[in-house]
Formats: sequence, structure tokens, C-alpha cells
Amino acid sequence: MVVIVMGVSGVGKTTVGLLLAKALDAEFAEGDSYHPKANVEKMRRGVPLDDQDRRPWLETISAEIGRWLAEKRTVVLACSALKEAYRDILVAGRAGVHVVHLVGEEALLRSRLAQRRGHYMPSSLLSSQLATLESPKNAITIDVSGTPEAIIEQIRAALGRLGD
Repeated sequence: MVVIVMGVSGVGKTTVGLLLAKALDAEFAEGDSYHPKANVEKMRRGVPLDDQDRRPWLETISAEIGRWLAEKRTVVLACSALKEAYRDILVAGRAGVHVVHLVGEEALLRSRLAQRRGHYMPSSLLSSQLATLESPKNAITIDVSGTPEAIIEQIRAALGRLGD
């Protein structure tokens, strides 16, 4: 099983992903680590990525998801996956791939981003991410205003109902 933990910057994809991976006795993968250097530099300069920038990144992650499924590994992947077309590339109609959409009020996200240190993604890109976001139709949607532990329990319960 692969669980894609998605959402805009500041929702806690990595924090939730790491905790969820531990709770599921799964591996964790950080989607950002698959970005080519050019993408990272562009974001570091405060320039939003476009679909052309994202395509090779998404295809690389999709290939990894295919490999994880073929190897029968359980992996939690933190990945923004903001558009339906991006999720289509990642999920690719494969059984066993589930999307968890983390959502939160913009003020909360901005507050979190203001406290974050050492990340290449500047908080100035939150507005462009919110504008780009296409909320998924078939996802587990979780509000991130609660504690990380409560968020993990909600996700685990929802995954349990899916029967994987």
C-alpha cells in the first residue's frame, strides 16, 4: 500500500507522514527529495513551479510508487500533488494507492510557515499553491487544526474503512 499525504505547504505533510509511517509500520518517502536541482533552485528564488517543471518530478515519483507496489512495500509519501492531473500521474489507477488530503485555514498555515527554518520553500509561495490546489474528489480529507496524534488516528480509521 502507498499512502500519498498531500496538500499545500505548511499543512504538515512531512510531520504527519512520518508519524503515519510509524503508526502503520511503513516506510516514509519525502516527495520533495525527488525534485531536480533546477526545481529546488527555482522555488528557493520564490518562483512557483509550472506543470512543465513538475512533470519529470511526478513521473519519477510515479515510477517509485510502481516499484514499491511491485515489491509489496507499505510506503507513506509526502507530496504536494496539488492538481488532479498530478494525482492522476501518481495514482495511475493503481489499487493500493490512497490519497490523504491535509487541509487547514490559511492563517494557521502562514503561522506554521513563519516558524519553519531551513526549508527551501519560502512562505511567499503559499498563495500560489492555494491558487493551484484542486481539492481531490476521492481522498481522505483531514483538517490539520488538531493534534498530530488525532490526525493520525483519523487517517488510520479512514484507511481501515478502505480495507487495504
